[in-house]
Amino acid sequence: MAKRFSQRFLLAAALAPLMLGLAACKKEDGEAAPSASSTPLAKVAAPAGKAWIDVVETNTEGGYVLGNPNAPVKVLEYGSLSCPACAALGQAGFSTLINNYVASGRVSLEFRSFAIHGIDVPLTMLAQCGDKQSFIPLVEQVYGNFEAVMTKAQSPEAIQKSQNAMTLPEKERFVVAAREQGLTEFFAQRGISVDQANACLANFDKANAIAKFADDYGNKGISSTPTLFINGSKLETTTWPELNAALQRAGVRD
Repeated sequence: MAKRFSQRFLLAAALAPLMLGLAACKKEDGEAAPSASSTPLAKVAAPAGKAWIDVVETNTEGGYVLGNPNAPVKVLEYGSLSCPACAALGQAGFSTLINNYVASGRVSLEFRSFAIHGIDVPLTMLAQCGDKQSFIPLVEQVYGNFEAVMTKAQSPEAIQKSQNAMTLPEKERFVVAAREQGLTEFFAQRGISVDQANACLANFDKANAIAKFADDYGNKGISSTPTLFINGSKLETTTWPELNAALQRAGVRD
C-alpha cells in the first residue's frame, strides 16, 4: 500500500494542479468535543530559562509537538500545506493558539503534515529543512502567505515545468520542481538558504517517507484536512472559532 501510494504521489501525481476549493480539504463528521470543564486550567510555568513556545519534539508518527509535553490539553492537527481550509484556520487562530495557549503551558500543539496534494511533498521537505524549532513557524509562514505562494506555484508555466521535472533523476526532481514553483525562493527569504533547501530536496528517501506518512494517516481514517483532535477526541470543526470554543470548554480560558 505504501509503495503504491509513493509511486502515485511522487511519480504520477506529484506537483499536479490543485483544485483550490475545499474538495480535498473537506469537513467531515467526527466525535464529540471533550466535555466542558467547570474549572479554568491554571497556567504552567516553563522550566527556568525556557519558554514553552521554544520547546519542540518530534515523534514516530511524523508529528512536531510544540509546547509543554505534559500539557493538560493536547491539540493535534492533520494539515495539508496546500489546503485552503488549513490556511484559513492557521491565519485565524495560530497566533492565539501558540502565543497565548501554548505559551501558557496549558496546551500543546502537534502538527502532522498530510501530503494530500503533490505539492505538499516539497513544501513539507522545505518546512522540515531547518531545525525542529523552525518547522511550525515555517508552516505558519506558508499559511500566512497562502494565496501568494499557491498563485505562483500553480501558474500554468510552473505546473508544466514542475511536471517535467518528475522525469529527471530522483535527486533532481524536487530541486527543480520547487525552484520552478517559487518555493525555494520563498523559504530562502525565511532562513532556509538555497543550498540548504536543495540538499533537503535532493533527499528522495525523505520524499518517500512523507508520502508513507500520508498513506499511514489515510489508513487510520484521516480523509480530510484539517482534521483536529483534542486529547484524542476528534472534533467536528475545521474553523478557529469552533476550535477555540472547544478549547475553552476544556478549561483553557484567559
